[in-house]
Amino acid sequence: MATISFSSILHDRQRNGRMPVVCQKATNKLVAKNVSFWYGSKQALFDINLTIPERSVMALIGPSGCGKSTFLRLLNRMNDLIPSARVRGSVQLDGQDIYGPGTDVVRLRRRVGMVFQKSTAFPKSIYENVVFGPRIAGIHQRSILDEICERCLQAAALWDEVKDRLQDQASNLSGGQQQRLCIARTLATDPEVLLLDEPASALDPASTARIEDLIYRLKETYTIVIVTHNMQQAARVSDQTAFFYNGQLIECGPTDSLYVRPRVRQTEDYITGRFG
Repeated sequence: MATISFSSILHDRQRNGRMPVVCQKATNKLVAKNVSFWYGSKQALFDINLTIPERSVMALIGPSGCGKSTFLRLLNRMNDLIPSARVRGSVQLDGQDIYGPGTDVVRLRRRVGMVFQKSTAFPKSIYENVVFGPRIAGIHQRSILDEICERCLQAAALWDEVKDRLQDQASNLSGGQQQRLCIARTLATDPEVLLLDEPASALDPASTARIEDLIYRLKETYTIVIVTHNMQQAARVSDQTAFFYNGQLIECGPTDSLYVRPRVRQTEDYITGRFG
């Protein structure tokens, strides 16, 4: 069922100058070593070893329930909020284990920001949504907040659409605009890594294209890890792809190689639609 032309998608990327990051020459931003995870007595991840290069896009793919979103949340310790959660192994950010003793989890989540599948704009104005994090951090000078708001909305490709109505309620924005607003709000805390959990799953094709263009631009500054069920989307936006199945990392490698010449038969079966 190899009717999806991943080769043509990858060729379009090259033609448009969107060449992937070469893993061997990149600095490693995140490194997971022998990571296992449990929800109570149920094990969800099994000995995951994965390296994520700096200023690149890593796509996590696999069928529902395979562990990819669980792994994503491990990267900024969001799973700590689950009482029965337990993790074994290490996740290193710039060489430091984020699960080590003395880790400042609040600071970690500023460095590793997360945007969820469902856009969750706060019941506030567009402006107050963007500057929410800086206000919590103690920044109250209006000129500084104004600069942060404009800079982050520019980075999220939303400024031109909302600059004349910053005091409007964020709930008045379209779904795609709200998702970009959530990205701008995350950028306002000056993260180094962006975790995106199916950021375009509920969006129309035009809004999805804007999010994908945004991801490509943001990787010039940020390391991005994205969970997606959309195989074509992963092929379009990612430099590296990791395929998860039943809590295990089956295969990981450069997107252009994994999609066209997967090393593992299970990977080939998934990306060609034989299951999942």
